[in-house]
Amino acid sequence: MDYIKELDIRLDKEHYYAGEVLSGRVIMHTTENFKLKSIRLLLRGKAHVEWKVFVSGDKRTVKDDQVYIDERAVIWGERAGEGLDVTVPVLVRGQHQFPFRFNIPETNLPCSFESRACYIRYFVKVTIDIPYASPPQGIKYFTIIGPHIDCMDEQYLKPVSGQDKKVKCCLCCAKGPVTLSCSLDRTAFCCGETLKLKSIIDNQGEEAVKLKVRLLQYCEFFVERGVLGVTKEVQHLVLEYKGETVVPNERQDTCANLRIPTVPTTTMGVCRLAQIYYTLVVSAVHVSVAPLCLLHGS
Repeated sequence: MDYIKELDIRLDKEHYYAGEVLSGRVIMHTTENFKLKSIRLLLRGKAHVEWKVFVSGDKRTVKDDQVYIDERAVIWGERAGEGLDVTVPVLVRGQHQFPFRFNIPETNLPCSFESRACYIRYFVKVTIDIPYASPPQGIKYFTIIGPHIDCMDEQYLKPVSGQDKKVKCCLCCAKGPVTLSCSLDRTAFCCGETLKLKSIIDNQGEEAVKLKVRLLQYCEFFVERGVLGVTKEVQHLVLEYKGETVVPNERQDTCANLRIPTVPTTTMGVCRLAQIYYTLVVSAVHVSVAPLCLLHGS
């Protein structure tokens, strides 16, 4: 519309938790007086998965959606279903601000997430209902942080450890063993926290070894189709750490301080289309420890 110079949605903040009040205002700058039936808002939270699969040699698209929030409000003018005899009001030209508030449901909402196969998005959408014209629209995305995991909960405060030993053989000649052991003081961490990993490498072999730590993000996506459905798994490297070289016949004790970067929260059993979890893998040359499960809290 030529007479709507500006249409914008401004939120009081960009990040929210479940149960909080989302507030903001719709900004509209008009250059003419015009009839305006209503200004409608939609608060929506939605997950969408989509990817290509081969079925009997044919390439097909599988997709699915799940809606978490679907709230609507009219912040100016008439509401849907009111009588047809209602006089359409006139909005005078000028700068206008229309405040609004929504209560975000106090439920386990999955965190905002973007990937090639899946997205979880939350947004506010405004529709300007003008008689006999296409309604102008605007949209504003915001971030949900969650679901909430209390990293200080008793179930996450138990230490976890792993150990492995391997002997390298060449024909019938066995070399000395290389032993790797490591431990964490707990199993849940928040973004920005420092993860303290204690490890011991006892190198009785004939080759130098080096500690290697990798934090991996696993994303599993699901589409309900048929009896079993369709699944897809994606793995990402979040961070990597390499220790100093341990020469043969040497033992090394290490306490690695790894800062957890900003990543999506662990999402298990919250979204039927996707789940996200993290695994810490500690290894040395030819030696690996069984993955330590890492719950990532908010």
